[in-house]
Amino acid sequence: MKTFLISQNDAGQRLDKFLTKAVPLLPAALLYKYIRLKRIKRNHQRCQISDRLREGDLLELYINDEFFSPPGADEAFFHAPAQLDLLYEDENILVVNKPAGLIVHADDKEVWDTLINRILKYLYEKKEYDPAQENSFVPALCNRIDRNTSGIVLAAKNATALRELNQRIRDRELQKRYLCVVHGKMPQREETLTAYLKKDADKNQVRVYPQPVPGGRTIQTAYRVLAQKKDLSLLQVGLLTGRTHQIRAHMAYLGHPLLGDGKYGKNTDQQLGYRFQALCAYQVRFSFSESDGPLGYLNGKTVTVPQVDFVTALFPEVAALFKRQEGKNGA
Repeated sequence: MKTFLISQNDAGQRLDKFLTKAVPLLPAALLYKYIRLKRIKRNHQRCQISDRLREGDLLELYINDEFFSPPGADEAFFHAPAQLDLLYEDENILVVNKPAGLIVHADDKEVWDTLINRILKYLYEKKEYDPAQENSFVPALCNRIDRNTSGIVLAAKNATALRELNQRIRDRELQKRYLCVVHGKMPQREETLTAYLKKDADKNQVRVYPQPVPGGRTIQTAYRVLAQKKDLSLLQVGLLTGRTHQIRAHMAYLGHPLLGDGKYGKNTDQQLGYRFQALCAYQVRFSFSESDGPLGYLNGKTVTVPQVDFVTALFPEVAALFKRQEGKNGA
């Protein structure tokens, strides 16, 4: 028999969802069968698949040991560096400045050094996360950006913060701004543009169209020109919609591809030494419609990346503008 004592981070989940994470080796068909046969009990009583777990509940699983994997000491995050550029941290969330070139989650090629693994290693070393003490919860990212894009990524330290932050993001109550450098001179100093984007999942690439197309989705991109130098423009960008590669593809469609963008831009940029697209998610503002909830204290807070490398290198006269935001990060 195996028992689970439901913690605060486990509470609120459906029974079957919790067990799927806590006992991943148990096939779904057997999970539902064992619930029906009362080989899985909640507080010594029969339970239902859809039961919502509460803190302090005791689950008893009368199932074979083969379905329980031994607690391992070789979790991937143990091998990752704890190196993080922290912009803001409290007891519930982290706001991190991800460097260009670092992937957020593991893929077929990256195993150890990912942003989430760095965060887990950091929290483990601070004794704020221990997988041996958790049944199902793992600190998680609430947004993601491309490997070769730099900038702000948010992470939740506990299940309550994760649920609320994800809901706030779905309700578009976090306002994000980006900086990018594009080729050429923009037609207007400030403009909001609408187009239609269609994704090719096999190529991990998108195409932008001027008119609606089957399978396409509306995109709206607002830009403001901050500076121009020779054939380059520094833009501040806001997304009214958040689609895959939206800024990169939309700017390329307009004839102004991002500097260093090997997928949608000019291959010669890579040859000139621009390894990553000049794109940074440099600012986030918590603009909640209501300040209730566990994260209500964040309402009105703005977090800014104090220094963006490609801005400093190409537009040093503008870089001071963003340095002045640094003092606001902890405010």
